[in-house]
Amino acid sequence: MAHFLTVFFFDIYPYIAGTVFLLGSLLRYDYGQYSWRAGSSQIMDKRWMRVASNLFHVGVLGVLVGHAFGMLTPHWVYQSWLPMPVKQQMAMLMGGACGVLMLVGGLMLLYRRLFNPRVRAISSGADILILVLLLVQVSLGLGTIPFSAQHPDGSEMLKLVNWAQHVVTFRFGASEFLQGVAPIYRIHLVLGMTLFLLFPFTRLVHVWSIPLEYLTRRPQLVRKRR
Repeated sequence: MAHFLTVFFFDIYPYIAGTVFLLGSLLRYDYGQYSWRAGSSQIMDKRWMRVASNLFHVGVLGVLVGHAFGMLTPHWVYQSWLPMPVKQQMAMLMGGACGVLMLVGGLMLLYRRLFNPRVRAISSGADILILVLLLVQVSLGLGTIPFSAQHPDGSEMLKLVNWAQHVVTFRFGASEFLQGVAPIYRIHLVLGMTLFLLFPFTRLVHVWSIPLEYLTRRPQLVRKRR
């Protein structure tokens, strides 16, 4: 049973989550244009919003970029100038810092959604659920740091890197690289894939919409009605 679950979650589930992530996003873009938005609640209450949102989004961007570089870049690209132990230390320090920013900003946003009456009134269950899952995920990520510190040679991190690169290159048997890793890593990976699975059905789809036009458009003047 344990072997079946390992194969399902780490050999099969990544492709289920990835397929739903891509096709679901495409279908929602085609058939749900009016729901393709961030659903900002800033108009309801601006208190804490600037600080909380900036902390959260800077943390998220740092975490995503760090994971993309750390997990998906082939080892031969950087092994001549970035040893694995040093790479792991960088991941722990920089990833930890971005994770703390994301956690603090996310907790502020969650408190605002739950306890501000005006913001709570326009918040859907999916809005709250996805924010809670993101906070649980970043907490798990921060919780892996002590376990990584127990392997200063980077061997534990290399197992995760090999798993991720085998998945994205469609090589079956990736789960074999996760033998012996701490359970918190496995939970972190499964929840991360679940977030990709839920992505098309939540407000997270606004991540696809990079507002490059804001850099060139003319300023908008908004006046209050008298």
